[in-house]
Amino acid sequence: MAKKTYFYIDDVIWVFRDLTRQRPACLFDQCLLKPLKEAHDKYGLKVVLNAFYQTDNYYGNDEFSLADMTDAYKDQWEEASDWLRIGLHARQEFPDYPYVNASYEQVKQDFENMKREVQRFAGDKTFSCSVYNPHWNPVSKAGVQALYDCGVRLMSATLGPRHPYTGDPSTLPYGHAARLLLNRQPETMLYRRGTLNKAIDSSICGYNHLTGDVEDLVKNTLAYVTDEDTGMHYKRLCGGPTLNLSSTEGLEEEFSKYLGNEYIGYASHEQYSFPDYFAYQPEHNEKILEAARILSQAGYTYFFVDELV
Repeated sequence: MAKKTYFYIDDVIWVFRDLTRQRPACLFDQCLLKPLKEAHDKYGLKVVLNAFYQTDNYYGNDEFSLADMTDAYKDQWEEASDWLRIGLHARQEFPDYPYVNASYEQVKQDFENMKREVQRFAGDKTFSCSVYNPHWNPVSKAGVQALYDCGVRLMSATLGPRHPYTGDPSTLPYGHAARLLLNRQPETMLYRRGTLNKAIDSSICGYNHLTGDVEDLVKNTLAYVTDEDTGMHYKRLCGGPTLNLSSTEGLEEEFSKYLGNEYIGYASHEQYSFPDYFAYQPEHNEKILEAARILSQAGYTYFFVDELV
């Protein structure tokens, strides 16, 4: 049995800001891209950077968008496109659940803006066009249709039993009840994530959600599910460890729960590699390398999931 692993990093925007402002001699002198290149060279790592189009003023009035991104490294991006790609995550970090009740036009515009800028500064091959991992995951049916019409053929899905919203906002964290209710679509409901981050275990799901026997088809396998209404294919892209929720020493044990499965998807988030982030993890880059070592030694080969469709 071929054993495949898929890795992605969410919330990426500061990488592009720093490349533009600091202008390192090489793309891979940047603080997050450097360990990714090392893990690729040593262990064959492939990775998708799921990016925001612009920074969010939650972190201060320091505006930057991909329209500002330098194209000085275009040749280096293109040369690395066989293992390093960029995809849409959302327009910006906040609000949470940006696409759960989104219109067709909103999702289409955000996708096209991202595609245009990434192709400008990093080339056609660097843009991850056919796979999409949404910020917070849920997307409306109209949004899923927009993504399909833009060329996306496989996207992340949430899994598990749905349950209705009772009207009690305390059942959701961080004021998320307001996100559920704003322009609420018929498919927008609740589910349990089953995550290590218990604060967000009660969560919102949208149209891209799988339940019952269907979810068993896509857990820990290379299988996916096809939605007949929109044509979209769904898969749980992660399911394995999230690096920023684990310690370096604990990764061996975390991955041991999945070794032997034909598919392991795992993830992390950009912020934890940046010293000026309030929750900076000095060992975050080390965790990227350690995870790649564990998977390589267990016989896993990195790939891009668009190869499935």
